[in-house]
Amino acid sequence: MRPWNGSRPILRHDGRPNSALACARHLAHDRVMQDDTLRLSVIQMTPGAEKGANIAQARGLIDAAVAADRPGLVSLPEVWSCLGGDRAAKTEAAEVLPAAGSGETGGDAYEFLRETARRHRIHVHGGSIGEQGGDRLYNTTLVFDPDGREIARYRKIHLFDITTPDGQGYRESATYGAGDAVVTCRIGGLTVGLSICYDMRFPELYLALHRAGADLIMVPAAFTLQTGKDHWDVLLRARAIETQCWIAAAACVGPHRDGRGETRFTYGNSLIADPWGSIVARVSDGPGFATARIDPARGAKVRRDMPVLEHRKLA
Repeated sequence: MRPWNGSRPILRHDGRPNSALACARHLAHDRVMQDDTLRLSVIQMTPGAEKGANIAQARGLIDAAVAADRPGLVSLPEVWSCLGGDRAAKTEAAEVLPAAGSGETGGDAYEFLRETARRHRIHVHGGSIGEQGGDRLYNTTLVFDPDGREIARYRKIHLFDITTPDGQGYRESATYGAGDAVVTCRIGGLTVGLSICYDMRFPELYLALHRAGADLIMVPAAFTLQTGKDHWDVLLRARAIETQCWIAAAACVGPHRDGRGETRFTYGNSLIADPWGSIVARVSDGPGFATARIDPARGAKVRRDMPVLEHRKLA
């Protein structure tokens, strides 16, 4: 893995602040609150390799979250449009993305995200989907505003090439290329930083997002069951504590088939953590959603009371 050298480009697409407490499932008032807070729902899915079925599942869960909690922002998991299958299946599911701002029609997943934002008049963080980029595929996040305009695009930087304790191997780099840009965007009064799953093990990316002004950092994931039970909460809370940012992690849960037909399991436990590192909303087993109110004032107070980032000596 190439070491972080502090020279990656930072792409800003426009976003801003944070505030406290919030619970799954019981908020009223406007989706983007008058005081710059934002209601956010993380969507938990059990996707497979069939894109059409995954889109239908995502639509149903987003519709349910909007009806119940009226969020201003919803977030989907990593690779929700195609999880599992072999390289050929992933290549077939991947989409050529329109040039940002072009207004051109994209593939099925791209157009679903765009239309969902328009239909509900909300921001949509599209987790990640496969992107066909030249001779490589990329694991790519897209963000849309309530008019269906794409406002941010992020390619996953750190690729999941590991062996789990039970001996299962994962080689994401065999299918995907790595991104190289740190990306933020503006959603209401918040600056939102983008990352994907395995990125969470590299704190330097999150510190770079903090330096870029992030108040909220998105971490869509398809985290393995084996690593999740030991590392998921620990890593996400650590990223929240060290950056003093809100963290939102929408995750895949349950079984899927890999390219050899073997069953693998994702951990789920989609969550939202506040800038103190407290988990304020969580989805347990199975598909579902959880909602929290994101308040920039919460992060500002934590940073003011404990200015650890100002005290850094070695980075």
